[in-house]
Amino acid sequence: MKQFKYDDINGLQSLISEDFGAWSPPIDISQKLINDFAELTGDNYWIHTDPEKCKTQSPFGTTIAHGFLTLVLLPKMRTPSNWEVVGYNNIVNYGSNKLRFSGAVPVGSKIHARGRVKSVEKTPKGQVIMTQEMQINVVGQDRPAVVYELMFMYM
Repeated sequence: MKQFKYDDINGLQSLISEDFGAWSPPIDISQKLINDFAELTGDNYWIHTDPEKCKTQSPFGTTIAHGFLTLVLLPKMRTPSNWEVVGYNNIVNYGSNKLRFSGAVPVGSKIHARGRVKSVEKTPKGQVIMTQEMQINVVGQDRPAVVYELMFMYM
């Protein structure tokens, strides 16, 4: 595995690519998972939690996962990588540039993720911000269900 020191801006910028990496292992989307998320968040909208009503009234014919459920599963979808950032004291989630829920995730489907490094910048205080674009897709579908740009700050 290739290692890049967190403050090696040129080295980290060499990771920037238009091409996405390999897919993560898939995760099953069950009705129990959807219901548990609905209970946790209070989002009990029928399109997520009422399979019988969805058979007749949903354009999907079945329940679908919450967009935010799909997003919060991202840490479980570890994507294979041939590089790592080293030498930092701390890493924090710095925020997001973009979040789109661009497709439905039907119950019973599997999802997986892939990513790419979109940018690497050094702040005036010497921290490094890496932005990664992640796509979460239903396995077998070309169109992403979620497109997310996340930012990490290394210090």
